[in-house]
Amino acid sequence: MVDTVSPEVRSRMMSGIRGKDTKPEIVIRKALHAAGFRYRLHDRRLPGKPDMVFPKYRAVLFIHGCFWHGHDCHLFRLPSTRPEFWKSKIEGNVVRDCAATEQLQTAGWRVGTVWECALKGREKLEFAAVAGQLADWLRSDGSAIELRGAA
Repeated sequence: MVDTVSPEVRSRMMSGIRGKDTKPEIVIRKALHAAGFRYRLHDRRLPGKPDMVFPKYRAVLFIHGCFWHGHDCHLFRLPSTRPEFWKSKIEGNVVRDCAATEQLQTAGWRVGTVWECALKGREKLEFAAVAGQLADWLRSDGSAIELRGAA
């Protein structure tokens, strides 16, 4: 299938996609900060540069976009243009995500993941419930949490 926009326009569109400080990240940050949690952002010293690091709770939080991290949900669809490129790119992201999670857990960190589909789309969860579950998890001894859209 032929792309509907020129390569220059496509390049400009793709360069506008953020890797950090995304809308889902910001709304989660604001909710947890309002609940009294303090954190560091994108700590380069930790594997995978977690989106939020809670040193007091020895916990990290990743907020993943469903497309970029290959989540099996209604928000992910492999592009029909250059599918080999996209499949390889997304699979690489998934492998790096798994390695970072494993390294963090081995180092004694608790790892949380919030998927984009938990916050938007037809299967999104109520935001207050997402924020509440994250706050409860941070205060608990649970080793991991994964929040995804309702299936």
